[in-house]
Amino acid sequence: MKLRVLGCSGGIGGNLRTTSFLLDHDVLVDAGTGVGELSLTELSMIDHVFVTHAHLDHIACIPFMVDSVWLMRDRPLTIYATGETLDILKQHIFNWKIWPDFCVIPDPQHPSMRYQPMELGETVVLNGRKITPIPANHGVPAVGYHLDSGAASLVFSGDTTTTDASWEVINKIENLRYLIIETAFSNAERELAVLSKHLCPNLLAEELDKLRRKAEVFITHLKPGELELTMRQIEDGVHGVRPKMLLNNQVIEF
Repeated sequence: MKLRVLGCSGGIGGNLRTTSFLLDHDVLVDAGTGVGELSLTELSMIDHVFVTHAHLDHIACIPFMVDSVWLMRDRPLTIYATGETLDILKQHIFNWKIWPDFCVIPDPQHPSMRYQPMELGETVVLNGRKITPIPANHGVPAVGYHLDSGAASLVFSGDTTTTDASWEVINKIENLRYLIIETAFSNAERELAVLSKHLCPNLLAEELDKLRRKAEVFITHLKPGELELTMRQIEDGVHGVRPKMLLNNQVIEF
């Protein structure tokens, strides 16, 4: 499996793009503004989108993508998420007011998009690749994802604050190799991090103390203007592992 980072920022500006990862050539994990970096041909090859939660920085490009490529495809784009997240997309995005409902375009018998609800712990197998939602603790219904090639695993936390439930799952993954975990705010915004259910470096250090597996750790969702500050605070406060900043266009193979 090959994971390409299309976007990993907590905002936009310059070369910063919001959360999206391309798994091989046909799967997206989240669909933030980073998806806009793909060519029309690359977009047309995507069959599956796994959504962590319904915040705009993680779903912004789904409407544009399906609108751009539906005439180029002979099968629907499948959107995977919890039932609660799918309900938000149906009610607030694909509602004919914000965007057309591509589940009935060109007609209900031949939709351009379809929804596939998932439950925590339910594994979807796509050509031998296993994708499983894991717990997250955010301001809206949210999950992270465990991606397993068989040889190794990668975990993406999604947007989350402190939670023991996710670590119970992560620490059972015997072939864990990579962990991508968010840190949205610097320590100066700890109260905001708690209120919005994100992490800051001090909270991240507490969470990583719960990690019982050896893994390479990457930091995502850093806020524009605070990249260097937040990473310095992480380097000073986190012990036992050496987290690195996730980068646009980085490729992780596992």
